[in-house]
Amino acid sequence: MKARLLPLYFSEANEREDNERAHQIGLIKSYYSDVADFLTEVCLDSLTEELLNDVDAVLFSQMIFAAFRHNSIMDLLAKKQKPIIVITSRFGTVEMWDWEIITYLRDRGCKVFSPYSIELGKTIIRAISVKSELEAGARFLMFQDSPGEGMQANIFKKFYWWEKESTETMQSTFGCNIIYRSWKGVCERARAISDNDALSISADWKLPKVNVCATAYLKSIKLYIAIKEEINLLGGVVGVGANCLNESFYCDTTPCVAWNMLFEKDGIIWACEGDTLTLLSIFILYRSLQMPIMMTNIYPFLVGMAALAHERIDKFPDIPDADNCSLGVHCGYFGFAPRNMCSEWILRPKVLAIIPEDGVMVDCRFPTGPATLAKIYPGFKKLSIIESTLEGYVQYEGSDCQNGALFRYKDGHNVMENLCSHHSIVISGEAKPQLLQIAKVFGWDCVVM
Repeated sequence: MKARLLPLYFSEANEREDNERAHQIGLIKSYYSDVADFLTEVCLDSLTEELLNDVDAVLFSQMIFAAFRHNSIMDLLAKKQKPIIVITSRFGTVEMWDWEIITYLRDRGCKVFSPYSIELGKTIIRAISVKSELEAGARFLMFQDSPGEGMQANIFKKFYWWEKESTETMQSTFGCNIIYRSWKGVCERARAISDNDALSISADWKLPKVNVCATAYLKSIKLYIAIKEEINLLGGVVGVGANCLNESFYCDTTPCVAWNMLFEKDGIIWACEGDTLTLLSIFILYRSLQMPIMMTNIYPFLVGMAALAHERIDKFPDIPDADNCSLGVHCGYFGFAPRNMCSEWILRPKVLAIIPEDGVMVDCRFPTGPATLAKIYPGFKKLSIIESTLEGYVQYEGSDCQNGALFRYKDGHNVMENLCSHHSIVISGEAKPQLLQIAKVFGWDCVVM
C-alpha cells in the first residue's frame, strides 16, 4: 500500500518558479514512486477539507514567500494534522533555505516533515501509509483461549495485552481490528492434516535444521497450513500471533516455522505469546523502516538474580561496565526472526520445559554492531528508543539460554527506570532518527535511553 500524496503549489509563483517546480516534481517521482502515489497538483488557494480527506499527506516541492501569507489554509492543515512533506532540493531532500518557512508552519501547529535524506523521506512516507492502512481497518489475528491462564499464570496474568482495555484502546486509537480465534481449535485442525499434504506444501522450503526429527518438522508444517487456512478464510490479515507458550498444552509443536513462512510468502507480521503490543510494534516499525526486526526478552544485568533464575543461568557474562548491558533471550535462543532478516538462521529442538517435546525453535542471529531497542508503551501514547550495540552472543550449557544476545547501551539505570516491557523489539542497525519521525507521524512522545 502506497501513500497518496497531494502536491500543492502557490498561485503567486512566477513562470520561472513554475518551470522549476515542474522539474522538481519529476525528480521527486523518480526518487519516491516506490512508496507513494502522486495525485494531480492542486493550487493552495483551491485546497478544501474534502480534498484533504481523500489523501494521506500533502507535498510541497517548492517553497516561496507566499507560504507566510496563507494562514487560513495552513491553519486548516494544522487543524486536521494532515502531514505536510517538504521535498524541495533536486536531491530528493529538504532545501536548507526553507527552514524558516518550515519553522513558521510548525509554530502554527502544522505537522511538517522535512527529510534530509531520501531514505528518511521514504521512512516518513511509509509510516504515513502504515497509519492509513491501520485506520482503514487492518486485521490482526490472535490465537488464544484463556488469556493469562496456563503454564506460567503467575507471570502471564500481569501483562497488559490480555486486558479488554488494551484491545479496545488499540482498536480505537489506530482503527485496526483484533480478531481472536481458538488456539486449541487451530491446533486440532493441524493434527488432522496428512503427512503427504505437509510434505507437498513444503517441498521447496529448504529450511536448515539440526537435530530436528522428521515428525517434529511435519507437525510444524501442519500448523502453518492450519493457520494459513484461517488467514485465507478471514482475508485482510496483516499480522498474526498466538498464546503459544502459556497455552502450549493445546499444541504438539510451536508456530515458529509458520511465522517464518507466512512472512516469507505473504509478508504477514508475527508475534509470540499473544502479545498484541508486540504485534502492533513490529507491524508499524517494520513496515515503516524496512529493516531487520524481531522481539526478544530483555534481561538487564542490573536485575540480577531475578533475571538469572528465570533463564536458569548462574551469572551474567563478566564484562566491563556490566550495569549498562542486557541479555536478549527468548524461548532458549535469541528469539524468532524470519530467515531472510538474519545473518544466521537454523531450526533446532525446543529448550524450555513447558514447550511440547516436538517443538521446533529458531536459533538465529543478527549481525553484531549497532542495534536499536524499541517498543510502543502500554497506553499507545509513547515509544521507547534504546540506542544500543549488539556486542556478541553467549551460550550457557544446560540452561534456558542456549544462544543469547549481549546488548550494551549508554545508561543502564535510565533503562531500568523507563523500560516499558520485558518484551523488546530489536532493530538491526541505527534507527533512532527514523523512529523519531515515525513517532511524529503517529503522534507519540519518545522516551530515548
